[in-house]
Amino acid sequence: MAKKKPKELKRIGVVARSTNREAVHTAAELADWLARRDLEVALDETTLRARRGRGAQEFRPDGDYDLVVVLGGDGTLLSVARSLTHGIPILGINLGTLGFLTEVPRSALYPSLVRVLGHAYSLEERALFDVTVRRAGTVRTQLRAFNDAVISKGALAHIITLALRVDGRLVTRFRSDGLIISTPGGSTAYNLSAGGPIVHPQLPAAILTPICAHTLTLRPVVVPDQGPIVVQLETEGEEVFLSVDGQDGGSLLGGDTIAIARSPHAVQLVRVTGLGFYDSLREKLKWGG
Repeated sequence: MAKKKPKELKRIGVVARSTNREAVHTAAELADWLARRDLEVALDETTLRARRGRGAQEFRPDGDYDLVVVLGGDGTLLSVARSLTHGIPILGINLGTLGFLTEVPRSALYPSLVRVLGHAYSLEERALFDVTVRRAGTVRTQLRAFNDAVISKGALAHIITLALRVDGRLVTRFRSDGLIISTPGGSTAYNLSAGGPIVHPQLPAAILTPICAHTLTLRPVVVPDQGPIVVQLETEGEEVFLSVDGQDGGSLLGGDTIAIARSPHAVQLVRVTGLGFYDSLREKLKWGG
């Protein structure tokens, strides 16, 4: 069987963290570098305004791009990845701190892009979760999670009661400050800080991590992601919120149900460094070896 020819990269989206001056400056510089190579460039609104619109179009999440370059931290990449309507490859350039998702440092931006334009890269697929909130049987909100969906009580609210079901079966009814439902890729985010396990991002799983559970025997659980995960808020009259990737969400009322299922869509991350998941753990978490 003939080997499939790599897709030629012609149209590149560039998105910078709007509040980071270095990111915006680097994005503008990158746009010129790409234009000199006869590539069509689309820029985020802030960078486009900084360049006074010369030689580029405005980046749109529903646009048809061959590659999207994200300059910032993991939060910027999360926002872009969740907004794309197609499985467009994303190259993350780390201008933040930890950078589990944005693996390429600023110093390696152009050598990495040379490799990508020469098709010397691999794609790593990351799962997304679809999150649906229903109230009295009616869909109120539909969101998409790259890292996690978090149900949590407000600062002054009392402990809340949640009923957790997986694939139609009751797992437990428990009292806590909330619950984190994490993708494998998000296991190194809030889940890790809350005492949840690190899970390899390629596993077809969901991580359920209670936040300050009232019952000490209630521990984080890893479950298959094929069956729907449904959480019902059984507490009335308390301030409770749903947060998706720390960027979207809203308030919840007693009786609301939150259904989480693996999305048919996925994120394609461009990998050029040759480093794997375990390499990242050693470097980012300062493990020995």
